[in-house]
Amino acid sequence: MYVGIDVGTSVVKAAAFDSGGRQLAVESRPVELSLRGGFVEQDMDEVYGAVVDVLGKLAGRVPEPVELAGLTGQGDGVWLVDKEGRPVRSALSWMDGRAHQLLDQWLADGTFETVFRRTGGAMFPGSPGPLLAWLDRYDPKSLDAAAAAVYCKDMVFQRLTGAGRATTDVSDASMPFLDPRTRSYDNRVVELLGLTRRRRLLPPVGDPITTGEAREGLPSGTRISNGPYDLPACALGAGVTEPGDGLLIVGTCLAALVATTELDLSGEPAGLYISTDRHGHRLRAMPAMVGTAALDWVLSTTGVTHAEVDELLAATPPGAHGVRVLPYFAPSGERAPFVEPHLRAELSGVSLETTKADLIRATCEGIGYAARHCLEAAGLTGALAVCGGGTRSSAWMQLLADVLGRPLRVVEGEVGARGAVLAAAERYGVSLDAGVWTEPTAIVEPDPGRSAYYAKGFQEHVARLDVARGAAGR
Repeated sequence: MYVGIDVGTSVVKAAAFDSGGRQLAVESRPVELSLRGGFVEQDMDEVYGAVVDVLGKLAGRVPEPVELAGLTGQGDGVWLVDKEGRPVRSALSWMDGRAHQLLDQWLADGTFETVFRRTGGAMFPGSPGPLLAWLDRYDPKSLDAAAAAVYCKDMVFQRLTGAGRATTDVSDASMPFLDPRTRSYDNRVVELLGLTRRRRLLPPVGDPITTGEAREGLPSGTRISNGPYDLPACALGAGVTEPGDGLLIVGTCLAALVATTELDLSGEPAGLYISTDRHGHRLRAMPAMVGTAALDWVLSTTGVTHAEVDELLAATPPGAHGVRVLPYFAPSGERAPFVEPHLRAELSGVSLETTKADLIRATCEGIGYAARHCLEAAGLTGALAVCGGGTRSSAWMQLLADVLGRPLRVVEGEVGARGAVLAAAERYGVSLDAGVWTEPTAIVEPDPGRSAYYAKGFQEHVARLDVARGAAGR
């Protein structure tokens, strides 16, 4: 069997696949996030312990030999480790907002734009540049004690394999220090962010992805590869490799990815270019903060369960009787397809006659408009795949197809873990039929009439958003 490990923000998963890509079993375990005053941290030992736990349980359910394993996980944030990969302090999550004042300063003085023009990465508070700069100012002892500032999967890989030195890969390194043309760190960016004396903390980039043999969790000697991180892994797992084709991940946050061979560093700085193991091939990524977390908040506030969503979406028409939602609920604002740390959600058109169904539909429509905004900014021209927890709602998938005005190739299951296995197989020269492995579960066609309605609604959404961004930026 083949094993994919996906170390997510709130859940760690391990999935087993047969040689034809059929998902045999999945084991998962939740992990905690510590949230306080804009600080969002994770216990690295808990995360690593969850990885070992799910791998052990998976081996107990599918006791077949493991041909190879692929590792992926959440990106961004800062995971400070010592020489053995042990934590120096709690990991700073990609959701962390503590560095927003630094980002405000860089937005105002031009540093933010300069970095984007050099690397194609539009920094946000939870990206490594701002977080490392914050630590250098307010927690320098942690940086002094660390051997490397890595990413989630890198910490796990180092401990699973006993690798003597921490490494990362070109995908995780893409934000914000990697020059996408040379595929190496841009020392001028390091200097611009005031981190020259911390340059030693940036881990070597494995290009292609680093491999090793497991010492823990998996059977001893199992071949394992480190990367790519979860966004490009999902693109691989959904079969998004041809230029112009795209993927929408409907998870806690939305992530819009479009495969490209182009590198355009003009226009409004937003999102990032994710380098891949295929030289010259990149993903234009718009990883928004908007996502199912916005819907979860509305469901919790209104006392509605996930099981009721499909029924409620059918109970009110497109447009939700005039209720509109700008779904920017994240405490760190928005990061794609624009960066505005101070943007917050807005509800309008609400009255005493507004129903729970109106609020749910308006929220789903708002998330759909945000997705369309991201996909257009990323340059989608070809087929669109969709994956993530949001795909469990058939009514929401239909709404998304209508809002986006295009068919959706729904890919279910552990798509990131699947992509990690495909990356590992390519790295080791193991022949797997990627076309078979990435077959869609279903194709959802848009309704022409509703799509025409939502095309106008999208323009209204953008107009309202422009006003909200102007107010947030003051």
